[in-house]
Amino acid sequence: MIAETVCSAVSAAGLGIAAITAYRKRFLAATRLAAYSLVPVALVMTGVVGWLSDTAFSMKAWAGFGVLGVAWLLFMITRTVERRSGGTRKERKAAKAAQRDAVAPAASAPSLGQGARPAAQPAAQSKAAAPKEDFSDIEAILKKHGI
Repeated sequence: MIAETVCSAVSAAGLGIAAITAYRKRFLAATRLAAYSLVPVALVMTGVVGWLSDTAFSMKAWAGFGVLGVAWLLFMITRTVERRSGGTRKERKAAKAAQRDAVAPAASAPSLGQGARPAAQPAAQSKAAAPKEDFSDIEAILKKHGI
C-alpha cells in the first residue's frame, strides 16, 4: 500500500515538472520527463511493485536467491577445475612443452619429406628474387589504390 502511494506521488511530481518544462517552451525535454514519470505508475498497475515488495520480505525468496548463488558457485568451480585439468604442475609443463615441440618454431609450411623438396637454389639467386617479389606486391597494392 505504501509503495503504491509513493509511486503515485513520484509520478505526480514528475508530471508537474514536465508541465513546468513545457510552459518554458522545452517540449522535447517535457515529453521525456512525462515518459519517465509515468513509469512508476505503470509498474504499480502491472503488479511489479507488489511482487517486489512480496519478494523482499519473503524468506522463501531469499532462500531461492541463496540456492541460485550456490549453483553459480558450483558452475564456476567446475569451470576452473576443467581449465586446470592435467594433474600436477610438472605434468602440465611437460604437456605444454610437447605441444610446442610438435611443430618446429621456424617452420612456415608443412614438411613433405625428402623426396618432395625442391632442389636448393643458390644463395645469390634467392637473395635477388626476394626483393623483386616484395616490390611486385607493393606495386600491385599501389595500382589497386590508383597511385
